Amino acid sequence: MGVYISTPSLANIVSRNGALGTVSGVAAERILALILGKGDPGGHFRRALSHFPSQKMAEQVIDTYFIEEGNPKGLAAKRAPMFTINPSEILIALSVTANFAFVYLAKEGHDKLVSVNYLEKIAMPHIYAIYGAMLAGVDFITMGAGIPLLIPDVINNYAEGKPASYRVPVVGQNITSHAMVFDPSSYFGEKMPGLKKPGFIPIIASNLLASIFMKKFKDRPGDIYGFVVEEWTAGGHNAPPRKGGVYGPKDEVDYGKIHDLGLPFWIGGSKASPEKLHWAKSVGATGIQAGSIFALCRESGMDTTIRKISLRLGFNKDLIVRTSLIASPAGFPFKVACLPGSLSEESAYLSRKRVCDQGGLRTLFERPDGSIGYRCAAEPVEEYIRKLGLLKETEGARCICNGLISTAGLGDVGEAPIITLGDDNRFLQYLLTHPEGSYGAVDAIKYLSR
Repeated sequence: MGVYISTPSLANIVSRNGALGTVSGVAAERILALILGKGDPGGHFRRALSHFPSQKMAEQVIDTYFIEEGNPKGLAAKRAPMFTINPSEILIALSVTANFAFVYLAKEGHDKLVSVNYLEKIAMPHIYAIYGAMLAGVDFITMGAGIPLLIPDVINNYAEGKPASYRVPVVGQNITSHAMVFDPSSYFGEKMPGLKKPGFIPIIASNLLASIFMKKFKDRPGDIYGFVVEEWTAGGHNAPPRKGGVYGPKDEVDYGKIHDLGLPFWIGGSKASPEKLHWAKSVGATGIQAGSIFALCRESGMDTTIRKISLRLGFNKDLIVRTSLIASPAGFPFKVACLPGSLSEESAYLSRKRVCDQGGLRTLFERPDGSIGYRCAAEPVEEYIRKLGLLKETEGARCICNGLISTAGLGDVGEAPIITLGDDNRFLQYLLTHPEGSYGAVDAIKYLSR
């Protein structure tokens, strides 16, 4: 789903047309601040925030970040603060309202189901992001890039009107995690509406992980709604290879065993074709997860120029997608599409001044004095080493945060994009008639459903 690639408007269209529209909630707080700083074209996010249960909080966010379109007063846009274990009040407000607005706009004007997607690895925002999404009535939460065993407790606590906590991992000998807690009732200082419980769908890559979830929640039916089984050819972050650093037979999933678990499941990774959809159903799946086909449609949040280049290369069968084991500071393999001028090019990577000013993939670590610090393998090398990181971990590490925000056309001037897509783009041969063509989300749904 990238960062603001599966936008609320795209998810809205997909849900209206018979599929489960999924809005990307990754870095939603940063995206909302950026869009408000650009004048909120069309007024969509301010409209969504006008329905937020606490108008005091909504107005605080708008007053802090909104700049009138055209910026006649010459105001400087404000960047969202980076997350820490003790986030500021404005960052909490921004996170809750952003996720509310994303889901509200995805559900606006219809009664179909909508999902929101997060990365487990980006853990510090979870307790605020999930609460905001639930305030907007999100129907499902999906989460991958980690093992999200703690999420059902967060969902249940909010649905029961209780505070929620989430243990964020810490690299250290004495400290290995830190519990972040959010109590909405005390934070808002006013009565908030009751929340429905959304279905939780972990994104997994193996039978083993499915079994772990089933064992943990065997006495709690309903805490796991189903699974997305994502094969290693899918875009974004992938599960690490299980043998020798190369994907092979040990990475294959036994779908018969997944089916025997008795929960719905969807299969992702190079499945964007009617034939693969029929195959998925034949092995017991409810359907498929399709990302790249929607990332390249007209309604996605992808920068127009980047999308046009990707479509042209893909139609001409020249679009190369590589799995990098080192590009993402998250520590997971990451799919990188090879586009000119992007961080897929070594020259673009080497010419970029290393800076960590978004902070989404920072790792928490224990300092010698027992306090908690923050580091990212893509930050300046000397800073990372000073923070007890290893030199080899910085080699080849791209700034995924800035790169993905630039792919959505919202990045800082001079920040090169990094484009993530799945391995398979053969669907372009059916959806395009020439290399300069385009297609819409409805066209993609019709193609997959034929």
